[in-house]
Amino acid sequence: MTSTAPTPLQGHDAGDKPPSWPQRLRRFGHAPRRVTGLRERLVPPYTRPSERLWAVLGVSPALADRIVRWSAWGGPLLVALVAGVLRFWRLGSPKAVIFDETYYAKDAWAIINQGYEGSWPKDIDKQILKDPSSVPVPSDPGYVVHPPVGKWVIGLGEQLFGFNPFGWRFMVAVLGTLMVLMLCRIGRRLFRSTFLGCLAGALLAVDGLHFVMSRTALLDLVLSFFVLAAFGCLLIDRDWARRRLAAALPVDEEGLLRPDATVADRLRLGWRPWRIGAGLMLGLAFGTKWNGLYMLAAFAVMAVLWDVGARRVAGARLPYASVLKRDILPAFVSTVPVAIATYVASWTGWIVTDKGYFRNWATTAGQGQGGHFTWLPDWVRSLWHYEYEVYQFHINLTSGHTYQSNPWSWIVLGRPVSYFYEDPAAGTDGCPATTAGKCAREVLAIGTPLLWWTAAFALCYVLWRWLFRRDWRAGAIACAVAAGWGPWFMYQERTIFLFYAVLFVPYLCLAVAMLLGAIIGPPGSDERRRTVGAVGAGVLTLLIIWNFIYFWPLYTGTPIPIDSWRARMWLDTWV
Repeated sequence: MTSTAPTPLQGHDAGDKPPSWPQRLRRFGHAPRRVTGLRERLVPPYTRPSERLWAVLGVSPALADRIVRWSAWGGPLLVALVAGVLRFWRLGSPKAVIFDETYYAKDAWAIINQGYEGSWPKDIDKQILKDPSSVPVPSDPGYVVHPPVGKWVIGLGEQLFGFNPFGWRFMVAVLGTLMVLMLCRIGRRLFRSTFLGCLAGALLAVDGLHFVMSRTALLDLVLSFFVLAAFGCLLIDRDWARRRLAAALPVDEEGLLRPDATVADRLRLGWRPWRIGAGLMLGLAFGTKWNGLYMLAAFAVMAVLWDVGARRVAGARLPYASVLKRDILPAFVSTVPVAIATYVASWTGWIVTDKGYFRNWATTAGQGQGGHFTWLPDWVRSLWHYEYEVYQFHINLTSGHTYQSNPWSWIVLGRPVSYFYEDPAAGTDGCPATTAGKCAREVLAIGTPLLWWTAAFALCYVLWRWLFRRDWRAGAIACAVAAGWGPWFMYQERTIFLFYAVLFVPYLCLAVAMLLGAIIGPPGSDERRRTVGAVGAGVLTLLIIWNFIYFWPLYTGTPIPIDSWRARMWLDTWV
């Protein structure tokens, strides 16, 4: 009798294998992680709007391609245009020397006219505002404690438009506007998304601290501009180097890029002009304020780690050793010597004159004090002495100030800085005649509160992405924030202010944009997830914009009734 009992393989192909555990989990909603090819890992493509979106909007594929192509520059330029209109609107108001403009506006005028800062008489500001042509540039040198680059930049605006508030604020407003454009492009390259790049730039455009600093002749916005430019140069260099690696790797018979240890370990990347550009920008940053040195050190380490990551992805067996052999020396030469040479060159106006402060120290008070360095040119020894004296000034600057703040409080805007304040009576200086009592007219250096408080959470998200997901983009943002913010914790006895934080504001905006992108949802998310996420991110963005509009009078010095001013003092420490 033949048995009719089914065999174990009955009803199945004998070559079938048991389903894997990911396949078993699919019935519970598990989606396998998409495997990214080597080429995409080295040179990730830019994201594109879904075809469904274009279909809903009734846009043909040809027109959609054209829109995507033009939006790469059109979007950032549109955002920058809006930022520029905001920053140049009534730029000369208030017609006053506000806060530290009393130093930098006059130093810039002197340096653009004679190459070095002068010793200005006290109480000269009113005469400058009344009739600047009647105020001569003092030939006696003045003792200043910051390098000259920022003052050359401010002085260029004064040379173009005169020794007046609009003139000394003009170039700072130009740089502030360009920063918005640069951040849009940097964010686009960082996130591979034109939308997120423009979102980061738009957030910078409506940040109150960046806005106020873009309309005030201080050095910190100039410093922030050069640092952001250096960050952008290094980002472009990263993509450029990875494209070189991808081009050198072998391709298999299926057209797929394959890792190769020999290429990854031995390839010399050669001439890297964008890294030299970064060195130039960091030298200009250092030549504006000395804390640019911290950015130089942090960015140099970051760029080297990027090289390590690129060679590892390409298949290097010992990526750190490969970078040490092939990349460290060119990276050093491209940045550090270039930055130092740029810094020294920025002192040219002081070097070529014989009247600058401490210019003749080596041949007068310092004669015979050079030790083993007497062979150096006199101007080098004099400049070194000047730098030493400035360093001593900075580390001993502990005198109290009404608006000083601890760096721990910066992220929550604990203590902003009032640059200008008046209380005009009703019917005078723009205060409406119908106002009961007086008005308040203030320029307050404070970030847009909702943006900064969101950034506090965004920084936590960025750190999580970096530490647990090994997301290099999050690491780059965290590095820039740490380099701009962290050093101030070492000088808590020093007199420091919230507006120093403008140096890392662009990276806070990148962090918030990254968080909003996560809220919207990653590519490939289902329609419901994307819709809910887009609504949530959109509402938060609109609230930030509303918050900027609400505080607009405090950013621009617009007179408002005193009760309206009090309503905007959300924390007691803001008064």
